[in-house]
Amino acid sequence: MTPRTVLITGAAHRIGAAIARDLHAHGMDVIIHYNTSAAPARSLADELNAARDDSAFLIQADLTGTADYDAILAEACACTGNLHVLINNASQFYPTPIGATSREQWRDIMESNLQAPFFLSQSCVPHLRKTGGCIINLTDIYGSIPLRDYSVYSAAKAGLIMLTRALARELAPEIRVNAVSPGSVLWPEGMSETAKEAVLQQVSLGRTGTPQDVANSVRFLIEDAGYMTGQVLNVDGGRTLY
Repeated sequence: MTPRTVLITGAAHRIGAAIARDLHAHGMDVIIHYNTSAAPARSLADELNAARDDSAFLIQADLTGTADYDAILAEACACTGNLHVLINNASQFYPTPIGATSREQWRDIMESNLQAPFFLSQSCVPHLRKTGGCIINLTDIYGSIPLRDYSVYSAAKAGLIMLTRALARELAPEIRVNAVSPGSVLWPEGMSETAKEAVLQQVSLGRTGTPQDVANSVRFLIEDAGYMTGQVLNVDGGRTLY
């Protein structure tokens, strides 16, 4: 494929890092965005640049609040001179049970999961139109089937699913917009074995997925899905069948 530059938000660790490694291994230059995870972000960039010089770059930014998304884009474009793919992966995930949720928590989750993807996409549109690029949003199956005690997160991801479809319609035909919706890929920290087993009982394949499964789907949407837009790929082992 033609070399491409990809901006991945929240790419210092977990699924974001797996996506960065996979796309880099397939010849793409990656811009690794992080907020507070400086050490793992630098380690990842060093690892990738050791494999191929000047192919991984770092951007630090808080995507919430009054973030300057145009400035983030300008810094990204300064890395290689162009931008072909935006991957909105950064996310906040924690419980917000009804009756015990603050407005600050609402803003934090909504801004990271919905506001940032919209406004960063908006900033990137002129560049992606020039390069015939695409946008990929990382949603969640809990945007379709709500997770108990995570109502704000579920609502934010449901909004991101609709945003994917709305932008796909608005930005066609120059820019494709799709999403990948992981299921049980990485367990939340502190989750009990009993809770994990209960979840797996509702997964048709009877096991968790891997970050590589998600990365494979992202790469498919970049490389091989030229006639797809407005779609959400559920990488969930059949969890949404229940």
